[in-house]
Amino acid sequence: MVSFALRMTSRRSQAKRPDYRDYTLMAAKDAKPRRSLGSYIWDTWDKSPEERRFLAKLDACLLSYAALSYFSKYLDQQNVTNAYVSGMQEDLGLHGNELNYITTAWTVGYVIGQIPSNMLITRIRPSIWIPAMEIIWSVLTMVLATAKSFESLVIIRFFVGLAESTFYPAIQYVIGSWYKGDELGKRACIFHTASAIGPMFSGFLQTGAYNGLNGVYGLAGWKWLFIIDGIITVPIAVLGFFIMPDLPSNTRPSMFYTQEQIDIGKRRMAEIGRKPPEKFTKEKILGFFKTWHLYLLTLLYILFNNGSGPSTSMIFWLKSFNTPGHQVYTVGQINTYPLGIQAIQVVTTLTWAWWSDAVRARWPPILVAGTWNIITCIVLAATPLYTHITRRWIFYYFTSVTGGLSGLILAWANELTGNDNEKRSFVVASCNTFAYVTQAWLPIVIFPQVEQPRVFKGNVATACIDFAMICTALAVLFLQRRDERRTRSEVKNNAIDDIDPYDAELASAVDDPDVKLKLDIVQEGVTEVDRT
Repeated sequence: MVSFALRMTSRRSQAKRPDYRDYTLMAAKDAKPRRSLGSYIWDTWDKSPEERRFLAKLDACLLSYAALSYFSKYLDQQNVTNAYVSGMQEDLGLHGNELNYITTAWTVGYVIGQIPSNMLITRIRPSIWIPAMEIIWSVLTMVLATAKSFESLVIIRFFVGLAESTFYPAIQYVIGSWYKGDELGKRACIFHTASAIGPMFSGFLQTGAYNGLNGVYGLAGWKWLFIIDGIITVPIAVLGFFIMPDLPSNTRPSMFYTQEQIDIGKRRMAEIGRKPPEKFTKEKILGFFKTWHLYLLTLLYILFNNGSGPSTSMIFWLKSFNTPGHQVYTVGQINTYPLGIQAIQVVTTLTWAWWSDAVRARWPPILVAGTWNIITCIVLAATPLYTHITRRWIFYYFTSVTGGLSGLILAWANELTGNDNEKRSFVVASCNTFAYVTQAWLPIVIFPQVEQPRVFKGNVATACIDFAMICTALAVLFLQRRDERRTRSEVKNNAIDDIDPYDAELASAVDDPDVKLKLDIVQEGVTEVDRT
């Protein structure tokens, strides 16, 4: 592929320059005609030594902190369900759909804080804001161990969600501020795999806490789970103050990043037209709502986020085998056997990431994963609970194959809105916010706790949600290609009268049918074109 910049000076600026016919085609210094085989395995292998060193350092700092922190967050989310089936229900006298309401309280806090937080980190250094909120989150998580009633659980979970709202969309925005298209999907998904690894460890941690700490200092095993989670997170947050980068525009030279490396980061983003922060204006804010990106990308993420509901049913299915006076599965088995769901999610997440970056398209994995999950939901809805146990067990393990699409959808959002930094931050936050707004009530309707583990209507509804996700992804693809065609046509029409017919390089670049142009057209000045 060849990266190049097409400089166009509009006729409006003729008065400023004696010759407005200033069209130059500049090959990027580090461009290569085609990707090496090794770059499909890991994308830095065909880059310059300086860029490789920079990306290795950025990966080590940003991804390590992001994954560790997200691991602790998802550990907590899964801990609530594990604690419920490991003694919290009986100790606090919970019943009916109260577990759903506890989860909803967290979700309400989570959705309230996301958009304001993501707008703030375009002005406040992420390396201060995100770790500081994480320390608050750690303290609140440990306070959960003191809950003595349903009401106190609801209140604490609300504030835990509020503190956590500053993390996920902010990290996805920061990742989108540093990486190019052939790098972004892998980084976003490597970070997101922590959402699957967290619950895997939660099962083992709950088993260890229940068996080893139950009753220690007068605390039940499920309480120790929240205490341990909070203790784990504090040093991760402190680490974030030191290694978490800010944005390319405001990262300061340090022991981790030299000024030369920060300049490399800025140059890389300029090459693909991903803009740094600018001033908020009324026109800019209103512009967030004037394109299809906000509406369709948010809808796509809502459908994804609510398209794996059956994954919550396996733990209830295992518990349902136990009847008064007859135990089939122990508490430890109930907590650990469903971990295969997360193991499959890790494998599929990384598969979708490498595939997506290799073909430089986000939609193919969405279609495959959505179709796979539709089949899974149909099988779970159409088959009995307690016959063909092995078959049902396997299909429960398939219920999170769409779980890894989060990173790809947000990578797509970062790419499609990269020419406006504030809009990009707003869209990424809106995707996650409204997905969880829907999640605050939808599971109560289609996966009520009192209907677990059968939840026939939940399985059918999830199949429909995944089908709608596929249709929405195709709509986004259609509009993306439509906009690219319009941009190519506009560039060609504006340039064609001024192209030197003997300038073969420029003429072929404009007419090349294999070129996909990702443009930020500015009527006056320089237009950046990324040829991928």
